[in-house]
Amino acid sequence: MKTYTSSMKSLQLLALVAVLFAGVSCGEAPSDIEEKKSELSEYNNELRELKAKITTLEKEIAQMDPEFGKENTNAILVATMPVPTKDFFHMTEVRGWVASHKNVMMSAETMGKVQAIHVTEGQKVNKGQVLLTLDADIVRNNISEVQTSLELAKTLFERQSKLWEQKIGTEVQYLEAKNRKESLEDRLATLNSQLAQSVIRAPFSGRVDEIPATLGSIASPGMPLVRVLSEDDMYIKTDISEVFIGKFTAGDPVEVYFPVQDKTVTARVLSVGQVINSENRTFTVEVSLPKLDFTVRPNQVTVLQLIDYKSSKALVIPTKIILRDDKGTFVYTVADQDGSLVATKTHIETGLTFKSETEVIKGLQGTEKLIEKGYRDVAEGVSVTLAAASK
Repeated sequence: MKTYTSSMKSLQLLALVAVLFAGVSCGEAPSDIEEKKSELSEYNNELRELKAKITTLEKEIAQMDPEFGKENTNAILVATMPVPTKDFFHMTEVRGWVASHKNVMMSAETMGKVQAIHVTEGQKVNKGQVLLTLDADIVRNNISEVQTSLELAKTLFERQSKLWEQKIGTEVQYLEAKNRKESLEDRLATLNSQLAQSVIRAPFSGRVDEIPATLGSIASPGMPLVRVLSEDDMYIKTDISEVFIGKFTAGDPVEVYFPVQDKTVTARVLSVGQVINSENRTFTVEVSLPKLDFTVRPNQVTVLQLIDYKSSKALVIPTKIILRDDKGTFVYTVADQDGSLVATKTHIETGLTFKSETEVIKGLQGTEKLIEKGYRDVAEGVSVTLAAASK
């Protein structure tokens, strides 16, 4: 009679569950839905407890009446899986951007009027090609004057040297002639350097990306004139929170996703910064950019997946089969009790979760049979029947 009553309660609970699901599908208010979900969870817990009580009663009756066990058809069909052991890793997602080691804004080193702009935006240029020239007439005039004075100084020095070799004249006269010649040579070298600064040349082969300078404007030291960019030495740069210190090393694999192109490529960590930015508490990580079959541009946004945890020969199970009760997290396993298969709660301690898989740190030995299908229909001690096991 008790078994019949418990079965009737189970049917009533199942009917109530169906009513709750019908209420949710009819478009009730969000607050009502959450309330019904909470109520449904409570009834599911009660249902598991009832099933466990039914199983206990059935065992007690079977001990008193051997024929009762033969008529028991309440075993729940479940599918099991072994506890897989494999290498497990976890990846964290951060945002980065495309950068280039050859992205330079050329600026003026000396003051002068912009005399000529020899390139246009978007134009390809070679290393050493003239991009822009500044007015340097004053420097050229100074060079001409110094060259004339230098020629005279060289002639006087040569004559004074010959006289000094013949012991004619004083050593002071010889040293003064030598000093004047060398001073003019140094001054000429300085003027030639100033003249070179009036000509802006490409530091490497690439493309002219921007020309802030305008013809006829006055350039001063540090003033931006021409930006030159090369696509041959681009990489990915990202700033990562200091909580990940020690998690990454050069050579680690990285998945790089380009949202604009909807493309994903595999790259490697180039370098890991050793200094924490005091303003945002991050450090810099640079990632290589492999050869691509699509076009990217500096400062383009990317999404990076970096490995921040690795474990070899880890016990890894599907996250979906992990349940929780007042004692913590657990999974259902199959155990043999007095020749019958029953569902058993096995409490576990979990680690990180990644891509629907969770590492189990404690609680499993690796020899258990996990209930993979039907785990929501069983309770502690409920009789089960095995379907085909997952491979």
